[in-house]
Amino acid sequence: QVQLVESGGGSVQAGGSLRLSCAASGYTGSVYCMGWFRQAPGKEREGVAVIDSDGSTSYADSVKGRFTISRDNAKNTLYLQMNSLNAEDTAMYYCAASQYRISWWARFQKAFYAYWGQGTQVTVSS
Repeated sequence: QVQLVESGGGSVQAGGSLRLSCAASGYTGSVYCMGWFRQAPGKEREGVAVIDSDGSTSYADSVKGRFTISRDNAKNTLYLQMNSLNAEDTAMYYCAASQYRISWWARFQKAFYAYWGQGTQVTVSS
């Protein structure tokens, strides 16, 4: 089992920045891919950014150039640096972990992620 706890969400004005963190505990040695997903009210949960244990990253088109995902394997912590935030980024952000080596074209498919955090809210006001 892997436990994930997110932190760092909050309220920010458009153009501002936030850094999300996700602390992993438990059998973290089994984790290969980790990622951030988000869900806005009335919308499906969508993939934002994913990173595998080799450091390979994938980003949703809507956040490319603004968000940066990173992970500190020694600290078992995942990060998401979010810059130039806009109102469309408002959502609950979830950390997810997978024990699979996921091909790049499938990294945003939720079914491959067995472990999820409880989420941290990000609200961007315009």
